[in-house]
Amino acid sequence: MNELLLALRAIAEPTRLRILVVLDRVELTVGELCRVLGQSQPRVSRHLKLLVEAGVLERNAEGTSAFYHLADGPIAQGLTDTVRDLLGTGDLERGVLARDIERLGAVRAERAASAAAYFEEIADSWEDLRRLHVSDSVVETELLKATDGLRIRNFLDIGTGTGRMLEVFADRIDRGVGIDLSSKMLNLARSRLDADGLRHCSVRHGNIYDLDVAVGSVDVVVVHHVLHFLDDPASAIAQAARTLGPNGMMLVVDFAPHHLDLLRKEHAHLRLGFADAQIRRWCEKAGMHSVSVDHLNPTTSTEGEPLTVSLWTAYQSADAAISLPVESNLTLENAS
Repeated sequence: MNELLLALRAIAEPTRLRILVVLDRVELTVGELCRVLGQSQPRVSRHLKLLVEAGVLERNAEGTSAFYHLADGPIAQGLTDTVRDLLGTGDLERGVLARDIERLGAVRAERAASAAAYFEEIADSWEDLRRLHVSDSVVETELLKATDGLRIRNFLDIGTGTGRMLEVFADRIDRGVGIDLSSKMLNLARSRLDADGLRHCSVRHGNIYDLDVAVGSVDVVVVHHVLHFLDDPASAIAQAARTLGPNGMMLVVDFAPHHLDLLRKEHAHLRLGFADAQIRRWCEKAGMHSVSVDHLNPTTSTEGEPLTVSLWTAYQSADAAISLPVESNLTLENAS
């Protein structure tokens, strides 16, 4: 009851109620909220601090910025649902809320334009690489097949990049979080998730070697074309494994061993593929079992050596949540 009263007091102010309405649509930085609300940063920051302390909002730092979004707890979500129902569409089409929504549209349009420009910048190099291996659609089909029949409440995509894995799994997960170290990639992912209306999916800045995700809180974790960029892929596998709950599933997609040294020079690959035994050894060392692999070969002719894409599947032990120490307070529920 005390938590509910604190949350009710927090939103019982015009600016804070406007913040709630706006963040119900998309997460924003302080600067973006200032533009939407037409208020100064110190004033907006004070309102945000109060809402965070009341458990209505959550703050996620990302470099020199921080993104604010609605908390995932039942009180915050219930309040948001109630406000949405009470306001309906009428109040959102006139007055101060209408101006907020209009300015929010401009902020989102700028985000989309910035993301499109960045993707245009890197598109050629991506297309050159894609021509060397099996199509993305084939890989995505196999990933979905591997999870057929599973109840996926919490989904984690490590090295999310453009957020594509969140889009692929969106229809079969309750909540999805993507983690990446690149702010530019995260901006691109946010823009895509926003455009697709995937409110149950979000992305966060994070380090693959030090995941701020609670042990045992994830049902399925995906590591999609990430390992070949890393100097210590074994540690990344171990970090991914510790996020999984009992019998949770890990899906790793990467290249089989190859000799295309140009990928080091032109695409920043540190590893030229991985042998099955190598991935199996890392997974088993991290407490995983039933490690299996499928090899997906290109079906069309390519210039130079074709790349085989491997999909490794592994499962966490049944007592994983008991045997591993909890080192983080952040769960997927309060990370989204």
